[in-house]
Amino acid sequence: MHATLPLLKQTDFPAIRRNRLETLQVNLGYRCNQSCLHCHVNAGPHRREQMARETVLDVIRFMESSGIKSLDLTGGAPELNPHFRFLVETARQSGVHVIDRCNLTILYEPGFEDLAEFLADQQVEIVASLPCYLEENVASQRGEGVYQTSIQGLQKLNKLGYGKPGGPLLNLMYNPIGPVLPPEQRQLEADYKRELDQRAGVVFNRLYVLANMPIQRFGSTLISKGQFHSYLRLLKSAHQDANLPSVMCRSLVSVDWQGYLYDCDFNQMLELPLQLGDGPRTHIRDLDVTQLESRPILVADHCYGCTAGQGSSCGGALG
Repeated sequence: MHATLPLLKQTDFPAIRRNRLETLQVNLGYRCNQSCLHCHVNAGPHRREQMARETVLDVIRFMESSGIKSLDLTGGAPELNPHFRFLVETARQSGVHVIDRCNLTILYEPGFEDLAEFLADQQVEIVASLPCYLEENVASQRGEGVYQTSIQGLQKLNKLGYGKPGGPLLNLMYNPIGPVLPPEQRQLEADYKRELDQRAGVVFNRLYVLANMPIQRFGSTLISKGQFHSYLRLLKSAHQDANLPSVMCRSLVSVDWQGYLYDCDFNQMLELPLQLGDGPRTHIRDLDVTQLESRPILVADHCYGCTAGQGSSCGGALG
């Protein structure tokens, strides 16, 4: 695996500061039942990092004391963490909106056959990764057989009311194949809705488009192919200042599986921690939410991935 941080640290990305914290994004572990080419986490079946129950309790204490509106659960496959359901139930009982970053195939892993019903019962919003509505494109990013299982997962969720009027939210996530910018979100969403309905009778609420980040597995692949610097030039040339007020790090904090804090999930993968005290890292059990507002955000060249073109974040295009 090629290290990308040395190629990203020297940056001219504009200085940005935090607004009020609204979303706590928690990475429950890097273990996953898939190993996707575009994965910025380098997640996979052989990763063993998972959040312990004690740290989950730290997350819950902060969630309940801070008044955050949204809990965004990610991984790896966050559902593989044995405390996933406990955290979801506790958050929902506290009136916090929960988002599950679901890869869809997890719904058919042994022991997870009732996961879809659990998520529907808890009214959890699902953001499901589906890099294309064409089987061959999904196979090239995520492996053979993933497309059909993903479609079956979407159909199962639709039967539970997901994506339908009055039902829980079902949003899809698109990543480009290779070092290119994603297409315009509204038109691609219309294409997805038409094609998935015609091909499989699948419906959903929104499509989010996300630029591939030049870090971890994808960044290493770019280096191997001699495409890293040209991709960075593409991101920089497409930068839009108008996207800066809406980048996700201004209202979000990322928590790693050990409970340490980062400005965003991408900084977490680059091991660029959010520093609030004298130490090198800050743990969520020591976080006072008032410490965050107006603080500068730690940036590097990968941040251009969020502001290039129409912009992209965990909630899709910005512009």
